[in-house]
Amino acid sequence: MNKFEILDKTNAAACDEYEYFVSHHKNGCFTQSLKWTKVKNNWQWEAVAVRGDDGCLTGVCTIIIRRIPFVKWGFLYAPHGPVCDYDDKEVLTEIMQGVRSLVKKYRAYQFMCDPCITEAQREYIQPLLGMGFEHEVEPAELTTIQARNNYMLLGIKGKTPDELIMTFQPEWRNRIRKAVRKGVYCEAMGSEGVDMFYPLMEQTGKRDGFSIRSKDYFVRMLDSLGKEHCRLFMCFVNDSATGKKIPLSGAVATQYAGKTCYVYGASSNENRNLYPNYLMQWNMINWALEGGCDIYDFQGIPFYNDKTHPNYGVYKFKKGFNGEVVSYAGEFYFVYSRFKKKLADTAQSAVMKIHDRKTKKILKRSGKQSPQAVQSPQPKPV
Repeated sequence: MNKFEILDKTNAAACDEYEYFVSHHKNGCFTQSLKWTKVKNNWQWEAVAVRGDDGCLTGVCTIIIRRIPFVKWGFLYAPHGPVCDYDDKEVLTEIMQGVRSLVKKYRAYQFMCDPCITEAQREYIQPLLGMGFEHEVEPAELTTIQARNNYMLLGIKGKTPDELIMTFQPEWRNRIRKAVRKGVYCEAMGSEGVDMFYPLMEQTGKRDGFSIRSKDYFVRMLDSLGKEHCRLFMCFVNDSATGKKIPLSGAVATQYAGKTCYVYGASSNENRNLYPNYLMQWNMINWALEGGCDIYDFQGIPFYNDKTHPNYGVYKFKKGFNGEVVSYAGEFYFVYSRFKKKLADTAQSAVMKIHDRKTKKILKRSGKQSPQAVQSPQPKPV
């Protein structure tokens, strides 16, 4: 019989066991790692662990907690969690018992999760609804915390770089090779490279009209996840006169639980004819192959099915690598107090209006008509 426990954060052995389970489970995700709680350091956190009769873990759920200002009500959120076999109703039920044990402690009005269940896995959705979860089918783009529609290279484990590159569109293969011939090269690094990366991110935010994370956030992400799980890929070309390295593009990628994810990307306004973004992606894909990953996830492609939308170019670029569109089922809610939820949603709506006004100012300065999607695990402030 499965039984839940709240993870003892001071118990190093228990934390290591928990981390091992998440990082090796087929439904694991870096946002369920205990390391991710250090990145989201403006949230509180708890972790629910479920054990079977043999004492081994059968399911876990990392929960980050945001307190509503003044009233201090809690919003509980499990980003891409829980981590378990989604057809095991007993484990899911026990995880929810663990979540309920936190409701009083944090005066929680709602628990939300967005497990790694795709639209194609409809058989896993009904059991969640039967447990009392609410779920919006096919919500509008950019209204969920995590991107619902992602572009992925699937089943890449065991393939060689030569085999994989031949599946790309010919023009994409040529641009990767042209970048090399033009002197572009890519280096993988840690937080020591953020000072070179961040000016590119600032340029990209201004050019494409979206707000960006702070420099400290990227440093924290790279340091907290560590080089085993998170790297900064930077493309350079050397100045012909001085030999100085000129940053052309950069990306933050994660590698966790058999999946490599392109999370944040940025590029210079200059030298775009050198195709650094193509070579950068190719280096991250090679990292996925080296790490024995089965999936390379390009992440979000909002409005991918609308050729008239300004964001369609993001999808067009990723599509050249000949992957697949993968749509997640989205968010599941368990509401503990509808009164508190209504007030909290009103406050959140007010915050989003302020954010939207700031975004419009950025768009006006950049000459854009509508916002581009942020390449991020959190495409809206939460």
